Amino acid sequence: MTKILLVEDDTSLRENVEELLELSGFEVFTASNGKIAVEMARRELPDVVLCDIMMPEMDGYEVLEHLSSDESTKHIPFIFVSAKTERHEIRKGMNLGADDYLTKPFEEDELLGAIQTRLEKAKQYGDALKGFPGQKKKENDIRSLNELKNFFDDNGQSFSYKKDETIYTIGDHSNMVYLILGGVVKCCGLDEDGKELITSIHCEDDFLGFTSLTENLPHQDYAVAMEDVELAGISKERVKVILEDNKNISLELMDVIADNLANIKRQLLQMAYSSVRKKTAQTLLMYSNTMNRGKEAPLKVTRSDLAGVAGIATESLIRTLSDFRNEGLITIENRNIKVLDKKALEHVH
Repeated sequence: MTKILLVEDDTSLRENVEELLELSGFEVFTASNGKIAVEMARRELPDVVLCDIMMPEMDGYEVLEHLSSDESTKHIPFIFVSAKTERHEIRKGMNLGADDYLTKPFEEDELLGAIQTRLEKAKQYGDALKGFPGQKKKENDIRSLNELKNFFDDNGQSFSYKKDETIYTIGDHSNMVYLILGGVVKCCGLDEDGKELITSIHCEDDFLGFTSLTENLPHQDYAVAMEDVELAGISKERVKVILEDNKNISLELMDVIADNLANIKRQLLQMAYSSVRKKTAQTLLMYSNTMNRGKEAPLKVTRSDLAGVAGIATESLIRTLSDFRNEGLITIENRNIKVLDKKALEHVH
């Protein structure tokens, strides 16, 4: 039976995940802090370690360092499970040698999928080493989407853009794929009258500029920095080789692209059939979720950009924002908007 070491200091969460894993056929060992986890890992030699980051006695980073430096445990797949979502935290974990990084809260399928992927990778890697003693991992042996992002950060060409600068425009050759290291980017199209329509918003840790990897198609939209932006770019040819060598990443990336397309479809339906109030409310929520990533910070976005996403006249948007402010759903200070009641905005009709 596959053995899993679950390291989590939250008793309720630890017990819930333990039950889920046991029902899925795993033998589960649990530890409430990092110090116990290291001792248990050396004793039980689990097949996978699931580990929180913020814990008493010894945090998750220290647990990984201890296990990575021990010959008997250094090959055990290690998955961080944490509420920390900032890119530098994820990158720190992956640089220390973690195999994957799940953010709380997570779905059951997401957790089981990550475990299964890591088990299969460990088996493939072990079989390869048995067949070819001394073989090392090739550069393109990238095991997850997080590792791909780290690869961009480490090996990509650096680009910097000031606020309102164009990153690429319609008709430009799409030779590069980018990872946003900092800042926010809007992608836009033009209607028949030349009016700008914002089709998507991308922020730190998002990919940008994906087009066909098999054909040299030009960009069908244009991208503009909404604030100062830092990008890491890698040629499409190199990305194509990486994806061909790592099928699991291709599947993860397809999920990301499919989710982006679903969001665009929802936006188009909203623009076509929703009321001005609902369009404005949904646009505020989209900006808040994308740009702030759950943080309670004011939105520094122009009224024209908000109107461009909502698909309404700027004057109509301004009037609706005034209504929302009077209703206590938002505040406006120095033209910055702070969402006060997301639940109420979600139910605006």
